[in-house]
Amino acid sequence: MSVLVREGSVNAGDARPVVSDLDFAVPPPGMMGLHSFTLTPLDEVGYLFAMRSTDQPDVRLFVVPPRAYFPGYAPRLDSTALGALGLDSEPEDTVLLVVVHPGRDDQPPTANLLAPVAVNATTGKAMQVVLDGDEWPLRAPLGAAESAA
Repeated sequence: MSVLVREGSVNAGDARPVVSDLDFAVPPPGMMGLHSFTLTPLDEVGYLFAMRSTDQPDVRLFVVPPRAYFPGYAPRLDSTALGALGLDSEPEDTVLLVVVHPGRDDQPPTANLLAPVAVNATTGKAMQVVLDGDEWPLRAPLGAAESAA
């Protein structure tokens, strides 16, 4: 089974099918060693998803395709990450998602651009990749002004 992930504006028509059963090569940090997750759309457009553990369904993260909200976001994945995803280079089969932290106390939600979840869209192999450098923030505000929706 697959879900549609929109990587740009609604008018761009760039929704891509992504396998909904994700198998992490390395458990995501802070996720208690869990490897297997499902990707479930929370809207009809393809901008918001729940990534829920198949072993512990109460464990979930909210994720979004970053380029829809941050059009200039284009990190490069290293060969180790690509190899873990079963990819030789950074082909079109790679889909990036970022974890969203809900806003609190009049603060907007934030997106973790420092550690995207890279997914092989065809196989569902996934890995949260911590990027080198300080170009991308850990908590980028995700407000209406940045939204592609």
